Amino acid sequence: MLFSLPATLHIGFWIGLPVLAAFVLSFTDYDVFKSPSFVGIDNYRTIFSDGEFLRSLRTTLFYAVGTVPVSMALSLGLAVLLNQGIRGQGFFRTVIYLPQITATVAVALVWSYLLQGDGLVNHLLEAIGVGPVDWLTDPSVALFSVILISIWQSMGFNTLIYLAALQGLPGDLYEAASIDGAGAWRRFISITVPLLKPATFFVLITSTVGAFQAFDQVYVLTRGGPAYATTLTTYEIYKTGFSDFRLGVACAQSVVLLIALIVLTAVNTRTMGEARDGH
Repeated sequence: MLFSLPATLHIGFWIGLPVLAAFVLSFTDYDVFKSPSFVGIDNYRTIFSDGEFLRSLRTTLFYAVGTVPVSMALSLGLAVLLNQGIRGQGFFRTVIYLPQITATVAVALVWSYLLQGDGLVNHLLEAIGVGPVDWLTDPSVALFSVILISIWQSMGFNTLIYLAALQGLPGDLYEAASIDGAGAWRRFISITVPLLKPATFFVLITSTVGAFQAFDQVYVLTRGGPAYATTLTTYEIYKTGFSDFRLGVACAQSVVLLIALIVLTAVNTRTMGEARDGH
């Protein structure tokens, strides 16, 4: 209890109190310039009739679906390769993990220069005979660009988790499977994947929460555009609170996002639990 007390106090003060304040303010008309006044559930009625907020929820869901599974699959593949004892393993680990420890704003700024109309990526495409692409200004392409950048940055952490889990797997199971004639693919499907379920569950939860909380990439790369194509829920909350100064409505939007994350976490927990139990 004593060892956990500092962390408990930290979480309670810096997370618990703001969450409680946001929940209370979500029932008020508050714009910083005047005292909050109670309005009941009017803010919730407002956001669920707001087409922009509902669209931001759909965009965020699409962003999460496009980011999380691909990042997890690529991270697992990289972890398996790094676990083979290849030469220069330390170097490759550092290169893969480097984007994770680099500030998201710095990463987004670099990619914004690379993906400009006259940026390096388009120059490389033109060199092989492919026309330039409006990576960040075409509504049909911009969200995919943000997703690809997020996948690239998130793979380092996920790979590290998978690699740590792989190094803890018992080798005698693989030896027994090899003696029984199981090939590399069969050993991977029948032994590696099932034994990695705890790591997969952790990566799935953290990646899903991270996807629904994504903000920096959109703020730097596109500012929610073009034509609201990349407006994630966090960016919509930011605009509502700090551009329109409707902080009561922004708090209600935050509460809805929190509830959505809780529901998704519960569903993921139940699904992974059933998979682990073989149901």
